[in-house]
Amino acid sequence: MSARFDCIVLGLGGFGSAALYHAAARGLKVLGIEQFSIGHDLGSSHGESRIIRKAYFEHPDYVPLLLRAYELWRDLEAAEELDLLHACGLMLAGPPEGETIAGARLAARLHNLRLETVSPADRGGKFAGFSVPEPFDVVFEPEAGFLEVEACVGAHVDRAERMGARVAADEVVFDWCKVGNAFRVRTSRGAYESGALILTTGAWTAGLLASLSLPLTVVRKPQFWFPVRSHVYAEERGAPAFYYEMPFGLFYGFPSRDGKTLKSAEHSGGEPVADPAQLDRSVDARDWQSLARFLRECVPQVDSEPVRSSVCMYTLSPDHHFIVDRHPAYEHVAFGAGFSGHGFKFTPVIGEALVDLAIKGQTSYPVGFLSVNRDAVARSTPAATSP
Repeated sequence: MSARFDCIVLGLGGFGSAALYHAAARGLKVLGIEQFSIGHDLGSSHGESRIIRKAYFEHPDYVPLLLRAYELWRDLEAAEELDLLHACGLMLAGPPEGETIAGARLAARLHNLRLETVSPADRGGKFAGFSVPEPFDVVFEPEAGFLEVEACVGAHVDRAERMGARVAADEVVFDWCKVGNAFRVRTSRGAYESGALILTTGAWTAGLLASLSLPLTVVRKPQFWFPVRSHVYAEERGAPAFYYEMPFGLFYGFPSRDGKTLKSAEHSGGEPVADPAQLDRSVDARDWQSLARFLRECVPQVDSEPVRSSVCMYTLSPDHHFIVDRHPAYEHVAFGAGFSGHGFKFTPVIGEALVDLAIKGQTSYPVGFLSVNRDAVARSTPAATSP
C-alpha cells in the first residue's frame, strides 16, 4: 500500500525547499522528493550567491512579492540563526532609457522604494573599482544584496524536517497520476499518494508536465570566479553587487567574499540544453569571452582569466517571466516553472503561494500576471494533450 500524505513536493531546489517548509509550517503531512542530494550542484540553485533586490526592472508587479520575500528571508534567518541575506547594496548601470535603469526607476517610483542616483562625481568610495561607459546612468539600491544560495535551500529543508516533513533525497520521480481522490507518484524507490501535489522541478519540468506542453527553453549558464587585484571589491570594505546593461550583453557580479576572487557571469545568452541530465559542465575561453570583455571595460582591477567555474541552467519562459499557477486539469496540483534566471530571490514567497494554490486553490499573493494562461505563454503553447 502506498504511503499517504497531505501534500507531496517534487523537486527540492530553491522553490521546492520553500514549498516544503511552508507546507510543514501549516501542519500538513508533507513529503519532499529530490532526485539528487539536498543542495546539489546539478540544477539551478547553486553557485554560492544570487542577487536580491526590490526595485525590479523586469516588471513592477514583482515588487509586492519581493517585499514579502524579504520578510520571509529574515524570518528564516532568525529561526535558523543564520546569515543568509547580505545587504551590501546593488549598483545598476546602463543607458538611461534602457530596461535596467528606466525599469528600476519605474518600480521605485510606483512602490516608494529607495533608489539613489549616482552622479559621476559620486563614483568614488564603494564604486571606485568600477568604470562606467558614457552616457550610462548609475543607480544604487542600498537594501539590495545577495543570498547564500545553497545555505538557503538547506535552511528551508532543515526547518521543514524539524516541523515534521519527510524528505526523500536521491530518489527519481518516474511519473504521477490521479487515482480516485488522490495523486499517485511513482519513484525509483516505490510509490506515494497525496491529496495535493506541488511541482518545482526546474529544468526537468517538461517531462513531468508533458500534458501541458509548456513552452520552456533550458539554457546552459556558466558562472566564474576571477582574481582581484585590489581591495576595492571586498565585501568587508563595503563593495556592492553590480549589474550592467551593456550593448553586447547583460552582466552581473558580487563583492569579493574571500579577498582573492570575485564572482561574475553573463545573464544574457546561453546555449540550449536538450537534456539537463547531459549538461556540459566543462568550460573553455569561449564561455567567458564576452564576460572578459565586460570586466576589462567596467571592472578593470579584476583579472579576466577565471580560476574557478560552475555551470547551472536557466529555464526560460517565452517572456522570461515566471509561470506560477494551478494545473488546468487538476484542482490540487500547483507548479512553478520558467523562472528564467532571476527567480531565486522569490523562493520563500513563491513557495508559500504554491502551497496556497495546491491546498486552497487560490492565494492572496498577486501572482495573476504569472499565470500559465497569459498571452505570452498561451501563444507559444501547442495544443495540450489529454491529461
